[in-house]
Amino acid sequence: MRRKSILRKMSKSKFFIIGSLLVGIIVLLAIFAPLIVRFDAEATDLRARLIKPEFFSKGLNGHILGTDSLGRDIFTRLLIGSRISLIIAVVGVVFPSIIGTILGMVSGYFGKIVDSVIMRFNDIQLSIPVMVFAITVMAIFGNSIRNLLIVLVVVGWVNYTRVMRESVMGIRDAEFIKASRVLGGSHLHIIFTQILPNIIPPLIILMSQQVGTVILTEANLSFLGLGVPLPKPSWGSMIADGREYIASAPWTVIAPGFALMITVLAFNFVGDGVRDVLDPKNID
Repeated sequence: MRRKSILRKMSKSKFFIIGSLLVGIIVLLAIFAPLIVRFDAEATDLRARLIKPEFFSKGLNGHILGTDSLGRDIFTRLLIGSRISLIIAVVGVVFPSIIGTILGMVSGYFGKIVDSVIMRFNDIQLSIPVMVFAITVMAIFGNSIRNLLIVLVVVGWVNYTRVMRESVMGIRDAEFIKASRVLGGSHLHIIFTQILPNIIPPLIILMSQQVGTVILTEANLSFLGLGVPLPKPSWGSMIADGREYIASAPWTVIAPGFALMITVLAFNFVGDGVRDVLDPKNID
């Protein structure tokens, strides 16, 4: 697909434009969070507990979105929490995509017993509920970001394996692949120089769509106390802490809930936009 065609489709995709703008704002806020915030995200102050949102009446020195039950500034915890969520999202997408792509290419290219073995492991992993696996890992190894990432990687590779396998099976018998075999190309050479470049578009689409899913999964686990360990800020744990005060101090839940919703929605928009842009059926 030509570069001009891709850029033209990007400019016409409302989902891609809106999602990219939102993601850009979120990423910039996360990067520059230490320069913006004025409070310690983990420091408690019971004298300042459950202060109502002051918005920008005191500039950045006030409690813009109020405080929680322990007197911690919600705006500060949102921004610092966004850094943690985005880092986890990147790791939780990149590593599973690498593992899943390699296994999917091997499975789709060789087929037969290799395909059967890999896909049976894939089916076994799919049969284990994410929460059950997370509880088991945390109970055995303890609650930490490292163990959370292990959970996300282990449960995430299966989607990539299935998609890449189907993509490879669709082109493994193509004429240019047969020509490479006739010319003496090794399996490794064919997989990484002939097949991989042709399955990059579906891989990019899947990765862009999985970012929001990983962020939401991390928030769900943190809500249950199985994700980012306290007192580090996480949107899921912030919602869990504020649910007891949802009637008297609704901002403790609304702020992190809205941030989570907008972030997941933004990445989903980008994913849908990337799909529209790279889909070969979408003729320019």
